[in-house]
Amino acid sequence: MDSDNRLGLFLRARRALVRPEDAGLPAGSRRRVAGLRREEVAVLAGVSTDYYVRLEQGRERNPSAQVVDALARVLGLEEDAVDHLHGLARPVADRPRGGRRPEVVNPALLRMMEGWHRTPAVVLDRCLTVLAHNVLGGALFAGHTHSGDLLRLVFLDPDARTFYPDWEPVAVNTVAALRAAAGTGHEDPRLVAAVGELSLRSAEFGRLWARHDIRRKTRESKRFRHPLVGELTLDYESLTVNSAPGQQLVVYQAEPGSPSEQALALLGSLAAAENETPGGTNGQGSGKDSGRDART
Repeated sequence: MDSDNRLGLFLRARRALVRPEDAGLPAGSRRRVAGLRREEVAVLAGVSTDYYVRLEQGRERNPSAQVVDALARVLGLEEDAVDHLHGLARPVADRPRGGRRPEVVNPALLRMMEGWHRTPAVVLDRCLTVLAHNVLGGALFAGHTHSGDLLRLVFLDPDARTFYPDWEPVAVNTVAALRAAAGTGHEDPRLVAAVGELSLRSAEFGRLWARHDIRRKTRESKRFRHPLVGELTLDYESLTVNSAPGQQLVVYQAEPGSPSEQALALLGSLAAAENETPGGTNGQGSGKDSGRDART
């Protein structure tokens, strides 16, 4: 995980990603640093170089809202990343926590999901573990080593790049969503363990984590290459579960009349047939029962 100088780490990482020409500066041929220099960020943000250096080094940790907005503008941050930067500048003290309770999905939400026979749906926690799914949601991610853990599915599963034909943007967005879900605290021990494991086992994850991209999981069109029904292009919408902070309900849908809708209907038929056989999945498993161990 990151050090306690999270503001400085974030500023350095994002500064390295800004090309001089994007900030209206000449690129030159003798630059020895990636992205902008510290003094360039300071000038563009209207602060002294010494003050900006102290921000990156952690010797100054409480810039004003005006300074934060100026830095966000220079670094070209999007809305989620701007909010994150403000949170780093004015962190809220972590609330003391007792023993962490297991994540539970509301039974009423499970019943609602089970009524969606043509729409895959999954409930995720902050670490992108599948806490629950309906029958079609389980079938969409079935057959992988890490079907019940979308973070590990992307970075550790041997067939991830086959399942996700557009693997690179999926990987970028997955890490950005993980950072957004983590917020500014990073106090969740499961998150710490997940980031530590992925950093050791996946060079791609380590590279993307170091970028400090921040982007909430909201909505997107995503391609899948399913082992049973072939290629699918699905639109998803991610909804926060207000009764359980940290949980996300992700709902997928195919374009009406498209080949993907036909493939999704076939997948639903196969999943329903399997579900009716003795020992078939019930579609309401926990993350453990629905993927990582049971491999739905």
